[in-house]
Amino acid sequence: MNELPGLDLDALREHLDAHLPGLARGPLSAEIVQGGRSNLTYLVTDGTDRWVVRRPPLGHVLATAHDMGREHRVMSALAGTGVPVPETLLLCQDDDVIGAPFYVMRYVPGTVYRKPELTQRLSVPERRDLSMRLVDVLADLHSIDPASVGLGDFGRPEGFLERQVRRWSKQLAASHSRDIEGIEELRDRLAASVPDTARAAIVHGDYRLDNVIVGDDLRISAVLDWEMATLGDPFTDLGLLAVYWEGFRGIPENPIAKGVGPEYDFPTARELLDRYAERSGADLSELDWYAGFGYFKIAVILEGIHYRYTRKQTVGEGFDHVGGLVAPLVAQGLAALKEV
Repeated sequence: MNELPGLDLDALREHLDAHLPGLARGPLSAEIVQGGRSNLTYLVTDGTDRWVVRRPPLGHVLATAHDMGREHRVMSALAGTGVPVPETLLLCQDDDVIGAPFYVMRYVPGTVYRKPELTQRLSVPERRDLSMRLVDVLADLHSIDPASVGLGDFGRPEGFLERQVRRWSKQLAASHSRDIEGIEELRDRLAASVPDTARAAIVHGDYRLDNVIVGDDLRISAVLDWEMATLGDPFTDLGLLAVYWEGFRGIPENPIAKGVGPEYDFPTARELLDRYAERSGADLSELDWYAGFGYFKIAVILEGIHYRYTRKQTVGEGFDHVGGLVAPLVAQGLAALKEV
């Protein structure tokens, strides 16, 4: 099978043979991994071994949002730390090979819990244990000294939050195709009330349960989707995790955050935050702004996906309802900022 949207297997094989001779030993076949809503992820096999290939989405690409080199670099740097990541094998920045930059990493076996049918297989105690492990890995990530793993220049922590608000405001403008009630108000209120960053850390940028691979022992085998990683305020990861955990409750036909949260007998977002505070010693009393920003960021990401979907530039299923999620998320973001 050599006809796959966004991935020319003949060109990939030629590149692998040139740069990693002997890695692939048979004809390649591939499938698109479902669940990704941004960068495209493919599972590639030669009939014996399996690898994962990541590339930016087709068509409309927002500036800086799909940097393959960045994602490859942070995972390579974290290898051997307490944060589990897949082994990276190759980075290709040449658009001429498959039409876009891409990288190759080893396949990590396990389960990605992105559906209620999967999470409901876990007992209630298992759901709690997995939730706490998810938070522990995030706390471990934030405890790493960036310079100690070669990431001292991976970002600019000074002014990080202000730049984040500006960045996602620009992303919103770049994907503008319709009016969304309240989104400009949310943007402006966030910009007017940016908190002081207590400390800088390696930030994942999209940390949630369905961005990790879980082994049979319910331990986290690998953290995935590092495309938005940088150095910045670690509380942005916490605010975003809380939004993914409970922010989609009551939103019908939600294809984004499914099978987690209290309604599925998982701990509450508050319990997750308490665990993080216990593990890290952080003071989380001023987290409302970060939750509001989390809602804004996800709303902008989903609006970008909706923009590409309406122009037939997405690959995979589950995109037809994404546009309907944006306005409810904006409303919750404004509610989260009521005390800010």
